[in-house]
Amino acid sequence: MVERNKAPENLSRTEIEIRQFARLQELLESVMSRNPFWQQRLSGLVGLENAADGIGLLADLQKLPLTTKADLVRDQKQKPPYGTNLTFGRHDYSRLHQTSGTTTGTPMRWLDTPDSWRWFLDSWAQIFRIVGLTPEDRLCFPFSFGPFIGFWAAFEGANRLGNLCLAGGGMSSQQRLALIADNQATVLCCTPTYALRLAEVAAEQGTDLAAGSVRMLIVAGEPGGSIPSIRSRIESAWGARVIDHWGMTEIGALGVECVESPGGLHILESECIAEIINPETLEPAIPDAGGGVRRGELVITNLGRLGSPLIRYRTGDLVESDAEPCACGRSLLRLNGGILGRADDMITIRGNNVFPSSVEAILREFDQLVEFRIEVRTVRSMHQILLQLEPRPELSEVAVEALRQLVKNTIKDRLNFQPEVQIVEQNSLPRFELKGRRFFRVDGDS
Repeated sequence: MVERNKAPENLSRTEIEIRQFARLQELLESVMSRNPFWQQRLSGLVGLENAADGIGLLADLQKLPLTTKADLVRDQKQKPPYGTNLTFGRHDYSRLHQTSGTTTGTPMRWLDTPDSWRWFLDSWAQIFRIVGLTPEDRLCFPFSFGPFIGFWAAFEGANRLGNLCLAGGGMSSQQRLALIADNQATVLCCTPTYALRLAEVAAEQGTDLAAGSVRMLIVAGEPGGSIPSIRSRIESAWGARVIDHWGMTEIGALGVECVESPGGLHILESECIAEIINPETLEPAIPDAGGGVRRGELVITNLGRLGSPLIRYRTGDLVESDAEPCACGRSLLRLNGGILGRADDMITIRGNNVFPSSVEAILREFDQLVEFRIEVRTVRSMHQILLQLEPRPELSEVAVEALRQLVKNTIKDRLNFQPEVQIVEQNSLPRFELKGRRFFRVDGDS
């Protein structure tokens, strides 16, 4: 096992920046000599044959252009099926993963070489050390193991460490609960949505999860792990600690909550360079006057995925930096409240900026709800929200109506707007295994 004081996640701030600079130079040299995507984007901007010669300080990274998901999708459409962000020949790549395509309408494919995939597993080794994984832990992964990257790297990373790893693909929720119980799994890796879905199924079959073997849930794939109301419901149902994790198919596994400080995310700056920018001006976010807190959109340059790297990638995730030292003692950037929302999901209602995650956080406080859907419509050029609620089947009509009014009033009191609230029939809203999709925009003006 790597000694704590020598692990990359425990480097000092100075050591982190030295490591970042050296790896950035290596990355730029690599892509400028062999990667068509980055040759096209960077040539002429840096003005040198070797782009690394134009980066003298980490701050100089801001000279390079920002990259968006739209840039990547366009590249793959123009040069199907994988685009041109390939530093090596196609025969050098050994793994393919793809996104769900829910935000762009088109799945994005991502290839990894064996070396890039080892970097992915090394990132998970850091994550597992930060969350306190032990050799005795047994991990269960209740997801489909299809082309979606999900917890593929977490599974292989834990397996490489010697832990027993249980693959839950191709199983019903009941079978997965039995897999967890039969093998006395201690760590569960899934989305927040599916952790709650398993808890719902367990309650239906009379299983007390809180009395079971699971001591920790590592959740990812959607907001929730750092939202107090959601994590509270999961922790209460399972009798276990929730750990939030963040990553993307295209950038890797780069964020995790430490054991010592719940409700935030550390970014693995040993493996990436993180920037926080103003999403409107695209300039670096300005620290506030109080304690140097920066708020804005997270931008990532990953430093170990040389086969298909990303430089200054706009994640679309809104974050807030923590200016105070973390209780865990690490120098890694820490984000208060994890991922606060998506820049492209924010809507304005009656002059208030509202994120779907804020609405979801309130809805998750109501144990009487089984599922919900958030729908945004434009009525006379103004945004309005319709909430569709599926209550628990045992509630009476009087209790359901009281719940509807309470939800409506609570959102009005907390978020300063009044939604339309509609009760729907039992089992009419979908259940989710992977990312839960509950937020919908209805185009057009009514």
